[in-house]
Amino acid sequence: MEKKLSGLYVAHIKREYKDKVYESHLIRRSYRDGKKVKQKTIANISPLPEDLREIISKSLKGELFLPVSQAIEITRSRAHGHVAAVKKAFEDLDMDNLISPASSRERDLVKAMIISRIIKRQTKLATTRSWHDSTLAELLGIEDADEDELYEAMDWLLKKQPLIETKLSERHLKKNPLALYDVSSSYYEGSCCSLASYGYNRDRKKGKRQIVYGLIVDSSGRPVSVQVYEGSKSDTKTVDDQIKKLKEKFGLEHFVFAGDRAMITQARVEKLKSLGTIDWISALRNSQIKKLVESGDLQLTLFDERDLAEITLSHYPGERLIVCKNPYLAQERAKNRAQLLAKTEEALTLLVRRVASGRLKEEAKIGQALGRIAGKYKMAKHFNFSVGIARFSYKRNQENIEREAALDGIYVIRTSVPKEKLSADDVLSSYKRLTLAERAFRTLKGMDLRIRPIHHRIDDRVRAHIFICMLSYYLEWHLRDVWKSLLFDDEHPGSHQNGSPVLPALRSESALNKVSTKKLPDGSPVHSFNTLISSLATVVLNDARIPAIAKIPSFTIITTPNPIQKKAFDLVGLDIMAKNSSRQKDFKTT
Repeated sequence: MEKKLSGLYVAHIKREYKDKVYESHLIRRSYRDGKKVKQKTIANISPLPEDLREIISKSLKGELFLPVSQAIEITRSRAHGHVAAVKKAFEDLDMDNLISPASSRERDLVKAMIISRIIKRQTKLATTRSWHDSTLAELLGIEDADEDELYEAMDWLLKKQPLIETKLSERHLKKNPLALYDVSSSYYEGSCCSLASYGYNRDRKKGKRQIVYGLIVDSSGRPVSVQVYEGSKSDTKTVDDQIKKLKEKFGLEHFVFAGDRAMITQARVEKLKSLGTIDWISALRNSQIKKLVESGDLQLTLFDERDLAEITLSHYPGERLIVCKNPYLAQERAKNRAQLLAKTEEALTLLVRRVASGRLKEEAKIGQALGRIAGKYKMAKHFNFSVGIARFSYKRNQENIEREAALDGIYVIRTSVPKEKLSADDVLSSYKRLTLAERAFRTLKGMDLRIRPIHHRIDDRVRAHIFICMLSYYLEWHLRDVWKSLLFDDEHPGSHQNGSPVLPALRSESALNKVSTKKLPDGSPVHSFNTLISSLATVVLNDARIPAIAKIPSFTIITTPNPIQKKAFDLVGLDIMAKNSSRQKDFKTT
């Protein structure tokens, strides 16, 4: 029996009578009568439900019960889960020390800008405006930062870029010195930056100036270095800078430089040979392959038994040529050529009708119309034309079409790497890894990091902006690797078809199931990187208080994550609920 010397309480009484147990719940009041303590029964609450009896009992003990609407008031909410996860990955990669060993306001601002490009890509002004919608600014202690401070931090970061890139090269190029290099461009909004100029526009933005940048990634696709050039700079003219950087700034005595055939031209090959300690991997142009076939140096019978062969030729001294034939690529090229030929013939037929009807008579104007068709479809080489005054006809050059078709799917890798270091299969695999650099550009320029359009007016700010985007991609690369079981990414990439590196790599059964069902083995949905970040953002940090009890200080409540969110947090080693009962003061210092 529960006893109290004063006040009301609920007494739970058990009695046995004739092998039966009788229970009763009585509200009693204890009082003194002289030296004796007595109890008086006020009410019998035994008929009430157990949960209601429990509430009455706790109320009599002094606990306060409020209506749900008055129990807790949320005074402020900020998106938190995505910030916490990305911040944890940032710190696990030791990126603070990578940027600067010494703690500083500038380092915190740079850290915030790098994380911001992953959780929400915006201009610098919009970034400072939206920081207070998430916990990023308060976690880093930069709630009062403005746009001018961000620009100053960008200037500070740019001075540290050489040292940061050197550290990255030590992390990722020392053990496996295969440097994959590619070039891209992004359009520029405005006319104040001297780097912005007209050039080959990969973004298909007619009339827009652009800037060019070259990216070095390691053999796994992690970015190591980025360099910005004027928009008119050709790809080939950037190679010398990258070789010098790898050799002199990064201190790599010997490395393998891989670039595509448009970048490593014959002139660049000769220069690389003169350096001696640098090997390279590239590919021959289609025109060069055609000459090899026509001269008999490359026999198509090489592919009768295998889709890969190695040859050496006197006019490619000191080089190995890895000749490959991909049947899937051959089918794709044949299909594309057939479609373009059909489109070209359709346009040419319309031109014939215009001339025949008398609507087009002048030879020069007929030639101009023909030039527009040729420029659009690039198939004029496969036709013979006859043009005159009020006269036009065409005919397919079937012999030329068949000669080109014979080379469908054939490509030739050229390299200076000796056999003792890389086999023919390894050379091909290394060259195909250039797709990792292309993937990096797709991430930088696409919906993930949105490097474009570029608005900064000062050259160094453009350089700093692109460097921040590169560091964000470095962070995202590792997050994707950690979260690949939740994404459409292949966790267990398989071997190549028929064991040939020429053919596409086989996706694992688990990856194919994720693509076909859009679900994970437990039935939960598969995410893209962006949708997973958006999902984590719904784990919110709330500032709360109990209005009816002024003496209780404000506290924080974090949304309980769903199973997918919890797994994402677990994969980055984060206990998101660890601070759920902490005070706001404690939260800010974590």
